[in-house]
Amino acid sequence: MPRMAIGRAILAALGLTVAVPAWAGALGDLAFTQRQGANLPLDARFTDTVGRTLPLGAFVGGHPAILSIGYYDCPNLCALEREDLLHALDGSGLKTPDDYTLIVVSIDPTETASVARRARKDDLGRHATPGAERGWHFLVGQEGSIRRLADAVGFHARYDPGLKQYLHPMGLVFATPAGMVSGYVLGVGYRAGDVRQALARAAVGQRAEASPVLLLCFHYDAATGRYTLAVRKLLRLGALMTVLVVGTMLAMAHWRRAR
Repeated sequence: MPRMAIGRAILAALGLTVAVPAWAGALGDLAFTQRQGANLPLDARFTDTVGRTLPLGAFVGGHPAILSIGYYDCPNLCALEREDLLHALDGSGLKTPDDYTLIVVSIDPTETASVARRARKDDLGRHATPGAERGWHFLVGQEGSIRRLADAVGFHARYDPGLKQYLHPMGLVFATPAGMVSGYVLGVGYRAGDVRQALARAAVGQRAEASPVLLLCFHYDAATGRYTLAVRKLLRLGALMTVLVVGTMLAMAHWRRAR
């Protein structure tokens, strides 16, 4: 039996189609391109929750910084990402702004300071963190500033005009007091120790190893008509690909014996 026919038979048995590799490739295009050592555009201007428009460097403020990039009216994981981060910071023993500054940036240039203010108020209502009035910055910006920051940290996003939603990766960027990208903590479900370690590296200007984790803030669910968390389907895809590899190996071994 020809090898191509074997492959097609296995794909048919698993219910997979040739669209799977293309789908996986599309996901990869939205992952972070990790750029440890790159410099943040500290002169790019953003607006905070009280309406001040300042260079990004003013919000970094000479402290190790955590950047959370998403958007405030996200219907999927952006709020969950912030909640996980703030919960991890609660248990980290770190203080803001002495140990870190938190910079939350919207990728949606249509979002306003009032939208950022509401998100900040909601987060502070659940996490009454001393020093947050000086160390937590929820920002909005114009498209040019957003693009410069996204390019600097390797953040890839795509807007779906039909669904009016952004497709983008999940994760945190850690920067040194001088504004250099130190490392990333990707996905969600952040642990206090991971955040503390990433900030410790950033504080002394160290660059962390790249992480292979991929989690995206989208998945279109035809039943609900919206993008939702794709973890289950990603896991299913991984399981199916594992079965495909094992099945291919067994089929090839059988084919060789038959010859």
